Amino acid sequence: MWSILTNAETAQAILKSPSPDILELNEIVVDILRDDRRASEVIRRLRSLLTKAPFELKSLDLNDVAQETVEFLSPLAVARKVELVSVVKRDTVPILGDRIQLQQVILNLVVNGIDAMKDTPENRIISIRTSRVEKFAELSVSDRGPGIPDDKLKEVFEPFYTSKSGGMGMGLSIARTIVEAHHGLIWAKNRNHGGASFRIRLPISNDGAGPK
Repeated sequence: MWSILTNAETAQAILKSPSPDILELNEIVVDILRDDRRASEVIRRLRSLLTKAPFELKSLDLNDVAQETVEFLSPLAVARKVELVSVVKRDTVPILGDRIQLQQVILNLVVNGIDAMKDTPENRIISIRTSRVEKFAELSVSDRGPGIPDDKLKEVFEPFYTSKSGGMGMGLSIARTIVEAHHGLIWAKNRNHGGASFRIRLPISNDGAGPK
């Protein structure tokens, strides 16, 4: 959804130029159509999740889920002048999950981090890392913004809590719902050198199946 807005703004800027690049505009339209279909699928799956409808868990590599999400968010990061740094574990991190739902969690965390750094003048960096800790897969999204008040670290996951002007306060609540539906945990903490870090822990899959 954020990439649709970014692409629309880019197309608008191109159309204002004396000689619009038709080929580039066509590529942007293709991207918008793709992202619109993706947004529709996200909404459909979230509706099923929130109504507690059953969904199928498939074999995934958490590294692939993270990398695809970073690629999807790259245009938004460029537009907001933020650097996305992806550090994924070299070995496969197998999990059972719904790819679209888990990508939506990462999207929410990254966009929250981008918003948190809107007043940060430099070193606007978000790090996305994957790791394997004993029987668990972990993913963290860390920013270099002002951090979270210590007494709000748990409250940020409650419905309708928001620190954004005009925010609905549903993003992190939905993220927690998705992670818990995957039998996982999500929590937030402040970094020692500034900024906040959100961490997701999911059970490692031992079914022996490869990513699908």
